[in-house]
Amino acid sequence: MTAYEVAVEARAALGEGPTWDPVTGRLVWLDILGMRIHTYAPSTGQRTIRTTPQHIGAAKPRAGGGLVLNLRDGVGLLDPDDSFRWLHHEPVAGRRANDAAVAPDGSLWAGTMRYDAAAGGGTLSRLTGDGTVRTVLPDVTVSNGTGWSPDGRLMYYVDTPTRRVDVFDHDPDGVHDRRPLVEIEEGAGFPDGLTVDAEGCVWVALWDGGAVRRYTPAGELDRVITLPAPRTTACAFGGPGLTDLYITTARTGLPAPHPLAGSLLVVPDAGRGLPQPAFAG
Repeated sequence: MTAYEVAVEARAALGEGPTWDPVTGRLVWLDILGMRIHTYAPSTGQRTIRTTPQHIGAAKPRAGGGLVLNLRDGVGLLDPDDSFRWLHHEPVAGRRANDAAVAPDGSLWAGTMRYDAAAGGGTLSRLTGDGTVRTVLPDVTVSNGTGWSPDGRLMYYVDTPTRRVDVFDHDPDGVHDRRPLVEIEEGAGFPDGLTVDAEGCVWVALWDGGAVRRYTPAGELDRVITLPAPRTTACAFGGPGLTDLYITTARTGLPAPHPLAGSLLVVPDAGRGLPQPAFAG
């Protein structure tokens, strides 16, 4: 067990998507159901909150400034002057955005799911900076954590109800040869968001598991961080040296949430993360 600290005490319904922005020195994170983008600057403690017009699954820094947003009805661009425009608008009744990640080439891999979590109702799609979209994985149920190995040759991916973290071979043509890296055992929760560290190990948050686990590239369990909030949703390295592990949590669906459910937690000096590329658009 590793000691955690409370970075931001909050009551997010569905905290998600922590992402370190090295340009601003802030952590960006979300409340999907609360329709809010949060930022937190650990050097000063300064926080901001921005409301979005619809449910938001991810917000990632862009190479030219601003954010790319994975929203209920598609993917949009928030410019540095706070103006908004759609990059890809594709409303689907009963479906919303979920987690997303930026690949080494600067493309956005954006996931969706149905509100009722119906099997096969979601997708994982790749978007380039000019708005070109390609569906990589159709028939996903709850598209969640996505990340790449340090050399970019492997992609890790979670479709939560499968209870697996899968791994693909990744190259300029796409992803191939899907196979399981690990399967989360019954009673330990469900895999949700993930991040990959500088050693190539995969850290995965466990929804209804109250923990973050670290797995080696061979799929061996290496470390467990136990947390008080059972609905642990995602994790990411941040801070100037990318050594602090930030963890988002949720309180939705809990009849008696823990006081820290919905807060942003941090484990200082947990490891060393990889610099995350900005979206090339």
